[in-house]
This record gives sequence, C-alpha cells and structure tokens, in this order.
Amino acid sequence: MKKLILLGLVLISYGCQQTAVIQEESVPLAEAPLPATLTAEEDHARLLAALNIEQLRRGADGDPDSPYAANYDEALANKRMASLPDLLTLPDGTPITSARQWQQEAQPALREIFSEDFYGRVPAGLPPVDWQLAAMVTEQLGEHPVLRKTLTGLVNHERYPELNVTIDAQLVTPQTATEAVPVVLVLSFPPALWERFRQQMPADQYESLRAQAERWKHQLLAAGWGFVEYFPVSVQADSGDGLMRGIIGLGNSGQPRELDDWGALRAWAWGASRVLDYLHTDNEVNAQQVAIHGHSRYGKASLVALAFDERFAAGFISSSGEGGAKFWRRHYGEQIGNIASSSLYHWMAGNFLKYAGPLTESDLPADAHQLLALSAPRPLFIGAGTEGDQWVDPEGSFTVAHEAGRVYQLLGAEGVRYEGEGYPPVNLAVLEGDIAYRRHSEGHTPGPNWDAFIEFWGRYH
Repeated sequence: MKKLILLGLVLISYGCQQTAVIQEESVPLAEAPLPATLTAEEDHARLLAALNIEQLRRGADGDPDSPYAANYDEALANKRMASLPDLLTLPDGTPITSARQWQQEAQPALREIFSEDFYGRVPAGLPPVDWQLAAMVTEQLGEHPVLRKTLTGLVNHERYPELNVTIDAQLVTPQTATEAVPVVLVLSFPPALWERFRQQMPADQYESLRAQAERWKHQLLAAGWGFVEYFPVSVQADSGDGLMRGIIGLGNSGQPRELDDWGALRAWAWGASRVLDYLHTDNEVNAQQVAIHGHSRYGKASLVALAFDERFAAGFISSSGEGGAKFWRRHYGEQIGNIASSSLYHWMAGNFLKYAGPLTESDLPADAHQLLALSAPRPLFIGAGTEGDQWVDPEGSFTVAHEAGRVYQLLGAEGVRYEGEGYPPVNLAVLEGDIAYRRHSEGHTPGPNWDAFIEFWGRYH
C-alpha cells in the first residue's frame, strides 16, 4: 500500500498507414513567425495584465501548520455552496423539465460556459491527424497472449512548419478474442517517468512498484477487454512555458494564447478524441464500447473529454479534484487559487484566472455537477482514495456525483443509488445506478478501484 501511495504522490506532482482522420482544412500562413519563448511566470503575468488583475488569491497549502493550510473540517466546507447553480435551470432562469430541453438547450449552453470561462475553446481549422501503425507485435502480457500496436498520430503542420506534433498511443487487445472487443482508453503518464523511477530505485523495489501500478492491464485482459495507453504530454506539455508549442502552439502559430483559448486539459481531451477517431478504424476494437480513464490531472482531462465528445461510452474518473469531480465552491482541500497559480494555470483558459482575482468561486457561472452531468446518460464511475488523497475531496465528489444524477434521471437513466446516510463507507462500491462511486483506503492511486469499475461497466456489455 505504501508503494502505491508513493507512486500517487509522485504522479500528482508532476509501418502501415491507417485511415486518415480529416478535420477542417486550414489555410497556409505566409511568413509565419517563430514560436514565442515565455516562461510560465511571464505568460501568467501577461494574462493577469490582460485581465487587469494585480494579484490573485493564493491557494490552499498542504502544510497543516501553514496559515493557508487546506481545510479538512466538514463543518467549514460548505459555506460557499449557497451560490451553487441549479442543475435543472438554464442560465436565463428557465426551468429544464424535459430531455429535449437538456439536450438542445442546456448542453450547448454549458459547453459554451465551460469553453469561455473554464477549459478554453478549441480553435477552428485545426489540421488533420494522419494515423500510422509504427509497430505491431504479438507478445505475452503475464498469462495473456496479446496483440500490441504502437500508434503515431501525425498532426499536419503545413500551416506552421516550425512545430511538429504527434499523438503517441499503444493499443493492446487479446489474441484470443473472436470478435471486436471493448477498450478502455487510459490517459497515461509518460514512459520517461518510469525510466526515472528505474534509475532512482533498487531493481526489486522498482519491479514491485511497476507490477502493482500496472495490474489494471491484466485485470482488463482477464475481462476479455483491451486497452489503449495514450500519452497526453505527446500532444501538449504539462507546463506554462510549453503553451507556445504542442497542439496549442500549433493552433496559434507559436504565439501566446488569447484569454478564451484552450488550456492543457482541453488539449489532452482533444488528443483522446483523436485516438478515438483511430479506434473507429481498427477492426480489433468495438468502437461503440470505448471507455475513458484518467487519474488525478488526467481524471480532469477525461471528464472534459466526456463532456465534449459523446462517442465515449463510459468514464472511470479517479481522484480528479479541483477542475474535475470536485465542487469549486466547496472549501475543502485543493482550492481555486492552486489551479490559477503560475504552476498550474496552463490547464485552464486565461479567463479562468479572474475567479481567483476580483471575482470568487461564488461568481463562477457553472460548477462540477454540471460538468459531470454532460456525461449523462452514459455510465460514469467516480473514484478516489482516502489516506493521502484528502486533497482531492473524495467525500465531496460523492455529493457532486449524487447531484449530477438529477440529469441522469431526466434522461431516463439512474444516478447514484445509495440507501445509506451521509457518505458511503470507505471501500464500499456503490455500483447499482448509472453513476458509480467508491473511495478506497490506499491513497492517491486508481489501482484498488479497477475491479469495481470492471464489474460496473461489465453490466453494459
């Protein structure tokens, strides 16, 4: 257990051509400028100046002795919740009383809000992605014979030749399958992170840690499913000084973002959707049964992908915290000032910073229950840990999931089905509804929740 907690803490800080996927055609630029070079601090200050903000409120501190220590007292957690937007009311105050209203009016309105003020807009005219099969091998993964395909998505960069962007992924399916299989698309931390662990740890400790962290692969194969490991940092770096490069930089011809331009979370979600494009061309995959999974910052990105791409059949969201399955308004653990800081602001649109400046959480035009509701009526599993995972508010995420269930019910599905009072006990899997929930006892890791997710999503096959 300690090894999984250690891994979680490290992670939180931190051949043959296939069918090409065509998006909107882009127009070549004449005399394109070189990519800009700004540090994260310089770019952060640039956005604050554009918003006329002199200073941001600081976030919570993980040090319990700090005057800004994170709050973990439930008695103080909900003092800002009175301003929470009603899930079944349109922004203009009109009640939402039908599935048609939700789908035709509420969904577009919420996606506009989340684009303008939270995660940013995907620019029009992004270049197409050409998927190539870099390698294909048969191998043994534990006791499972598998087919592994190494995939490379080449983003056309004729519009701005100064930047190259590729989407890196690996698809693994069971060789014994007699028909196309369900697949879980997993947003994974880069292989270089494991190499760093390998260099820093004794060999036996490294092998044990990696085996524990990758147990989910064997669990999925045992269920008869496949998986895709998609590496989001191949699409967009996880840093503010990388915003003038990657897919965000390519879309902006290497120049700094406008205030409503997309951040890394939306870019990572875009990359996941492009991997899904490829999966629709692969005969080994049941493309109608592709779930998405992400942990921590990638849990946030996975929720964004679910919200904007209805082709994903289900979601397994783990320890996603602020910006994911956690109320922004809830004063517990991580806070808005943490995400708006110069170390993490690149996840969000520039417009988001104003809510940690002259405006407050109470001024936000939407909150996490509305983000989760954009997954309805698809199966959604919300998970977290306890010891070592309080920062992401695992208890509060149950309230978010429960509230999002009102839209599931409106659409003829079922939200969280839990008969008890308060939060479900640690290690109890609440699986009966179309929104599932479990908080385990092993810290900041998704590992202990994989069995429960597999049982939950298995009902839909």
